[in-house]
Amino acid sequence: MDGTRCSWCGTDPLYVAYHDTDWGRPERDPRALWEKLILDGFQAGLSWITILRKRENFRRAFNGFHPEEIALWGEADVQRLLGDAGIIRHRGKIEGTIASARAYLEIEAEQGFSPFLWSFVGGAPAQTLRASMAEVPTETAESRAMAKALKARGFKFCGPTITYAFMQAVGMVNDHMVHCPAHAECAAMA
Repeated sequence: MDGTRCSWCGTDPLYVAYHDTDWGRPERDPRALWEKLILDGFQAGLSWITILRKRENFRRAFNGFHPEEIALWGEADVQRLLGDAGIIRHRGKIEGTIASARAYLEIEAEQGFSPFLWSFVGGAPAQTLRASMAEVPTETAESRAMAKALKARGFKFCGPTITYAFMQAVGMVNDHMVHCPAHAECAAMA
């Protein structure tokens, strides 16, 4: 990638690859959206690079993040995950993932999880023209509305800051800096 990347990814090869190929690209697959929302919830109180380094462990431990399966899990599964050193071992976040899987299934059956989430940005990625990280908010009216709606449906660990980070990551908001080559790439995907 030529040009100046967004400064948040630094020089860590894993973070740079995530920036260059994943972050900000519009995602519409409901299972992938659910996985990302869950991982953003696990990030609460931690840095994203911590989660990114453990992402494959999470995928293994949560059997590919299939909500249909996870919705059926119980205490034995919680105990198994609490014993897994490859993930973040937080009982509340693990139990929240199971509750969120059940909520996902209800939303998916009613209207589709992807259309539900994308409705908070009118179905299309919001395009921003930010020149510095100082211009990026930590939450917006849209992320507050999404967080409120998700919590009302039974989701856990999805406050407005988490939902805004999620919206950025899945391309609902193009928050790549205007000088970053990925900004134009993501805008073209919209």
